[in-house]
Amino acid sequence: MCPADAHPEEARPGGGSRSDDSRAAVGAAGPARSGRLVEVRARGMVVTDGPLSRPVPVALRYDPGAEPGAVRFVLPGGSWTCPRTLLETGLRAPAHDGDVDVWPCGRVQTVVEFHSPEGTSVVQFDSSALRGFLRRTYTAATAPVTR
Repeated sequence: MCPADAHPEEARPGGGSRSDDSRAAVGAAGPARSGRLVEVRARGMVVTDGPLSRPVPVALRYDPGAEPGAVRFVLPGGSWTCPRTLLETGLRAPAHDGDVDVWPCGRVQTVVEFHSPEGTSVVQFDSSALRGFLRRTYTAATAPVTR
């Protein structure tokens, strides 16, 4: 199984963070002040020790006005924020930052591992969905704001 076989085992310092309130991803102030808010719905597969994985809805969010260098994964159990570069790097090679690990799993899948005091969630994504999200974040960050 890819998540166990390819996991980066080294302990490294980092700065990714977890938030228990998934509504905090949008922010109380509304839309981003510069650039455009990007939200992509993706389907991930929660990887477990058992024989079956289960699908889980995930919102991928980017707000260039609030955190121009960060992306947020919002899962039913909470949300995690990490540097956008972590996701980019993790599509090609194992990467770690704070509470989040990302690594490629074969040629078309990417695994994202989220750590919290309650435990660890391992979610497998189609790499193409994550690449598409990243493309949209770079477009949003450079788009002019119209009022």
